[in-house]
Amino acid sequence: MSKKENYDASSIQVLEGLEAVRMRPGMYIGSTSRKGLNHLIYEIVDNAVDEHLAGFCSHIWVTLEKNGSCTVTDDGRGVPVGMHEKGVPAERLVYTTLHAGGKFDSDAYKTSGGLHGVGSSVVNALSTEMDVLIKRDGAIHHDHFRRGVPDMELVNGLLPVVGKTKETGTTVNFLPDPEIFDVTRFSSTEVKSRLHETAYLNPTLTIYFRDLRKEETEDTVFCEPDGIIGFVRDMNKNDEAVTEPIFLEGEDEGIEVQIAIQYVNEFHENVMGYCNNIFNADGGTHLTGFKTAFTQVMNSYAREIGVLKEKDQNFTGPDIRSGMTAVISIKHPDPRFEGQTKTKLDNPDASRVVAKIVTDKAPHYFDRNLETLKAVLSCAEKSAKIRKSAEKVKSNLLTKQKFSFDSNGKLANCISKDASKCEIFIVEGDSAGGSAKTARDRNYQAILPIRGKILNVEKASIDKVLANAEIKTMITSFGCGFSEGYGNDFDITKLRYDKIIIMADADVDGAHIGTLLLTLFYRYMPDLIGEGHVYVAMPPLYKVIPAKGEGEYLYDDKALEQYRKKNKSKKFTLQRYKGLGEMDPEQLWETTLNPETRRLRRIEIGNPGLSSDITDVLMGTDVPPRKAFIYEHARDAQLDV
Repeated sequence: MSKKENYDASSIQVLEGLEAVRMRPGMYIGSTSRKGLNHLIYEIVDNAVDEHLAGFCSHIWVTLEKNGSCTVTDDGRGVPVGMHEKGVPAERLVYTTLHAGGKFDSDAYKTSGGLHGVGSSVVNALSTEMDVLIKRDGAIHHDHFRRGVPDMELVNGLLPVVGKTKETGTTVNFLPDPEIFDVTRFSSTEVKSRLHETAYLNPTLTIYFRDLRKEETEDTVFCEPDGIIGFVRDMNKNDEAVTEPIFLEGEDEGIEVQIAIQYVNEFHENVMGYCNNIFNADGGTHLTGFKTAFTQVMNSYAREIGVLKEKDQNFTGPDIRSGMTAVISIKHPDPRFEGQTKTKLDNPDASRVVAKIVTDKAPHYFDRNLETLKAVLSCAEKSAKIRKSAEKVKSNLLTKQKFSFDSNGKLANCISKDASKCEIFIVEGDSAGGSAKTARDRNYQAILPIRGKILNVEKASIDKVLANAEIKTMITSFGCGFSEGYGNDFDITKLRYDKIIIMADADVDGAHIGTLLLTLFYRYMPDLIGEGHVYVAMPPLYKVIPAKGEGEYLYDDKALEQYRKKNKSKKFTLQRYKGLGEMDPEQLWETTLNPETRRLRRIEIGNPGLSSDITDVLMGTDVPPRKAFIYEHARDAQLDV
């Protein structure tokens, strides 16, 4: 690889217009995976929702078109089309210029989710084509773009008018660019889940969803007049409710707060935060304020009614929230988020205001609903007992096991202690484990063989989880502990490996093993996934060896089909790998271990509520919902034939 010797003024590049977005899309939409792809829809929908918050939009239509594009229509005021002081139509600025939009004008939008003014222009930059129709001032205005660049001639400096209308609103159609995204097919399930959430957060808004890609057109209407009270009920529909939803609301310092809480007979918590209708996956100050204040209020009640005696320690925050499902939704006039994808709220005043409203309003509710109060404190009591029992189990099972394993089916560690460079492969079986130990780079690659399928943690109690030998070995190997809902000793800073790579056979059993491992990580070590440390290796299914020339690895049946079409007249031998153990160390290194040639799939958590529901359906004890899910998504499955 050639290197430039001099670092001088000529080394500095200036990216014009939307070039920066196309060069570094992850900075704006999080990733170029399906999660980032779906995010394009959310950016356009969020703009329409902002119109609703401003009082000018009551209906939104979202359509997944047959050609792979998406159309979003609203009945708001319509994007301004008049001449801007910059000398171009205002609409052109909105769709082609970063940090241009009406969200910076407090008179136009009191609160909004698109505070950075980059959403529409980013979607435009990452789309092969974007088509915009705007209804306002009695006319229909039209514009068109290709990869963020306008390709429609202006008429006297303004957008061409293609019709007349008495309606108002904006329609945006965009086709994701395959040069940018790993996949370009939107996930109907994830998009519907996000739209449903939006309807819960906006009780007077109606959202229409249509998927034209299916043989039979799918139409769904989302309208939730009960708001976030209905939201928590829906999230708990498959669980035994311990309380009715608790609703708290108030306003202070210009910040509006709504909180819905419900307890179920399960020992976990599900607390979700939203600011200006944007889901904050990593939480933020509004959740911190809620958790701190609610814990203080409940501990005060626990001592007042004698649940906690004078000698007893206070309930912990996780004790109080055990069994809790909660939605905290705030409307903030000037929110600050960490990152364009708005995963974490950073306003100190949000914490202060939410805490004040909880401190003021919760006692008013519980003073009038003593049975609900007793039910909540009963959940905390049970959780505290289980937590203390779990702490004893952890002490007995984990502290005795030192970080040193032999080579007989246990960890074969790497030489380096630099976690940022190290990676650990979880390999099923002695045969594959032996090959992997021989093939690896001992300097930075560790191998952890496991025997068969681990425990399904979705169906097991904490004591059984911690008693499982394979799970204990993984927890100890990773070095960062685990969280279980009764307390949390997980510390991501102690993780010994930057990459945790699941290396299973490319068959049904391998997929099952991978699913069980991912369930363990998701339920007990979710930060491993959230921080981007969990990967799945993608070993090849085949090797084709032509009569002449070099062999070639093929990773799936689609690749094999393409190879056969491309090489119809050539003779070749086809080798099918039924398991990693069939590869010799050189082949395993070349295909699966070598960072220069291997394929890895990084695991991400999309919509947390949807992810939790799907995990519960697929890995839980209730069979009928699992069958229904499998039938519904059978067409999406990748079959091993």
